[in-house]
Amino acid sequence: MWSIVKKEFNQFFSNLIGYISIILFLLINGVFLFVLEDSNIFNYGYASLDKFFELAPWVLLFLIPAISMRCLSDEYKFGTFETLKTKPLSSNQIVLGKYIAILLIVLLVLLPSLIYVVTIKSLSATGVIDNGAIIGSYIGLIFLCAVYAAVGLCCSGLTSNAVVAFLLSVFVCLLLYFGFSAISKLSFLQGNIGFYIEMFGIDFHYKNISRGVIDTRDVVYFFSIIFMSVFITSKKISNN
Repeated sequence: MWSIVKKEFNQFFSNLIGYISIILFLLINGVFLFVLEDSNIFNYGYASLDKFFELAPWVLLFLIPAISMRCLSDEYKFGTFETLKTKPLSSNQIVLGKYIAILLIVLLVLLPSLIYVVTIKSLSATGVIDNGAIIGSYIGLIFLCAVYAAVGLCCSGLTSNAVVAFLLSVFVCLLLYFGFSAISKLSFLQGNIGFYIEMFGIDFHYKNISRGVIDTRDVVYFFSIIFMSVFITSKKISNN
C-alpha cells in the first residue's frame, strides 16, 4: 500500500503541477485576503483569520478534485489498472494507498497557509490572536479536505475520463458543502425539518468544529462520508 502512496506522491510532484497547485492556492487566498477590498482582512478590524476559513473551502472545492481526478481515471484510460491489480494488494489497499497520497498532497498544499497566521499575529496591535479558534478552524479544514479527497477519489473511480471525474467531484462536493444548507433555507422547510436537512451538509459540521468545539457527532459525520466514499470506490474497482 505504501508503495502506491509513494508512487502517487512522487508522480504529482514530478512536474510543475504540484508546485503550481500550492502557488495557486496561496495566490488566490492572498488576493482575496490582502488585495480585494470586500474581503480584505485589513478592513475587518480584528486580528482574525475568519475570512480565510470562509474562503478556503470554496478554493479547495475546485483544487482537490483537480488533484484527485486522474488517480483512477487515468489508470483505466491508459490500461495500467490491470497491471495494478496484478500486484499483491487488495482493492482496499489500492484505494487506501491512493487516498492517503491525495490527503498528504492536500495537507502539503495547506501547510504554507500557516504564513497567514504569522502575518496576522505580527500585524495585531497586541501581538496576540485567538489560537484556540485558529486551531479549531484548521482541524475543521483538515476534516473538510479529507472528505473532498475521498469524494474526488470515488468520482475518479467511476469513469475513465478525468474531466468528467473532475466535474462530477466538484458537483458532489458542492452539494455536500453548500447544497443541503441552501435547501434548508427554503421557506417551506423552516423549523425542525430545515435544521435536520442542514445537518446533512458539510458546512454545518465544519462551522461547529471551527468554533473550537470538537463534537463527536461532527467527527462521526466526517468519518462516515469518508468511509462510504472509500467503500464505494473499493467495491467499484474490485468488480472491474
